[in-house]
Amino acid sequence: MFEAKRFNLPSLDGISDESVKQHLALYEGYVKNFNALSNLLPELAKDPEKNMHPLAEIIRRRSFEFGGMRLHEHYFPQFEGGPTPVPTSGAFYEAIVKEYHKPEWLIEMMKAIAAMRGPGWAMLYWDPESKQFLTGFTGEQHQGHFATLPIILALDVWEHAFLLDYGATGKGTYVDAFFKNLNWSMIEKRFDALQ
Repeated sequence: MFEAKRFNLPSLDGISDESVKQHLALYEGYVKNFNALSNLLPELAKDPEKNMHPLAEIIRRRSFEFGGMRLHEHYFPQFEGGPTPVPTSGAFYEAIVKEYHKPEWLIEMMKAIAAMRGPGWAMLYWDPESKQFLTGFTGEQHQGHFATLPIILALDVWEHAFLLDYGATGKGTYVDAFFKNLNWSMIEKRFDALQ
């Protein structure tokens, strides 16, 4: 059984406390639903032929709930401790400059990915084998990932992240607020842990 994690979040500039409260409740729902679906599996697995269809749906849905749980466990800590600037030295900074020439271009790339039509996640991964960043978008939180790659930065662009504050067309304003509140030292720690 998994338990919802607690996050020490400051008030965010441009993302309301109520929006954060609702977003945390959604995260807790992913944890609850993953546990509930997991509890159904042993009984259904006793007769897999009879329960073929419910088993298939539960297993598919379970990975969706797990993805939602884990991605939010990457998302919320990025705000803990308050905003910090992009590092201007060190291994993380050097890796950004090697690939994107300057941090602002990485941020612009992430914003462009976040602006894609439809809900999902704009993601920054690090591939320890090839020693490079990979950016991506996952419309379904359990599909479209670069298999095995650690997540460095996770930007939630499902409507629930911005609808309360900015309405249906406010994704871009929310993304700007996300980067304004980002604790880049947390992102750097994730990168450093992989070196």
